[in-house]
Parts: sequence; structure tokens; C-alpha cells
Amino acid sequence: MIDIQLARPVDGDALGEVHAAGWEAAYAPFFAPEFAAAGVRDRRTRWHARITNGEGAILLARVGGRPLALSWAGPAPHRPGWAEVFGFYGHPDGWGSGVAGALMTRTLDRLRAAGHTRVHLWTLRGTPRSRRFYEKSGYAPTGAERPYDFGDGRPLAQVEYARDC
Repeated sequence: MIDIQLARPVDGDALGEVHAAGWEAAYAPFFAPEFAAAGVRDRRTRWHARITNGEGAILLARVGGRPLALSWAGPAPHRPGWAEVFGFYGHPDGWGSGVAGALMTRTLDRLRAAGHTRVHLWTLRGTPRSRRFYEKSGYAPTGAERPYDFGDGRPLAQVEYARDC
């Protein structure tokens, strides 16, 4: 059974573990090992502050009680009326289980209920798994690209996806 709830302060560690494991599997290969290891450590600790500060809606999806996916979305800062998915991560143990699809549906439901009609997100160009998932979820590439520096001074290309809520 998939249970999806708005994250609470007590969920910070669970969110951090999902984010760290998903990021490590999908993104760490793009970086030097020491930078990737630091990135994994950092992702384990950043969620407590995001929940406390109310930085958008953060949803946590559990399967059989185990946290396996998270979404973080809210109003797009540079597009009036649009929403943005700022982060969407699944623990590799949940890949292929359907938890990510259920979480995306719930995320879009929340955005629609908040009055948004369009949503966009950015993902790395070199991550075919995430791109396939977004396309399966009804997103389409907009054709926009931007460089994104994760902090190592080597920007990677991100591509934008968008869809109706």
C-alpha cells in the first residue's frame, strides 16, 4: 500500500535518506567521488530546515511504511501562475514499484487545488531514467536548457519539462 502525506518536521531524516539515495544513484556518477560523497551527506540534512521554513509543499510517499519517494513543489518563482517541481526523488529500492507515479499524481492534484494550471521542472539532460519518468507522467520537453552548477564549478546541462496540472 502506498501512503502519501504532507511531510512533517519528524520526517526530515526520512526525506534526507530518500533524497541522498536517489541522488547518489542518479547524479553521483557525474561528479568526482569526493564531491559526490559530500553531496550525499549534504542531502541527508537539508530537509529539516525546508519543512520548518515552509518552503513549498513537501510530500513523502511510503510503501508498507517505508519512505521511498519525495516531491517538493510550489509556485514557480519566475513564472506567475505556474508551479514548479523543485525536487522529485525516489529511493532506488522503490524504482519500478509505482510509488513515483502515485506521488506525481498526488503532487499534481495538490498544485491544481492550489490554483495552478501549468507546472514545469528541470532535470539533467544526461539522466534518461528521470526523463522517461517525466514523459510517462505527461511532461514534455520545452526545448529550454540551462547550465546548472552543483557547486563543483563544472555546470551540467539541465532540460526543462512542462505540462498542464
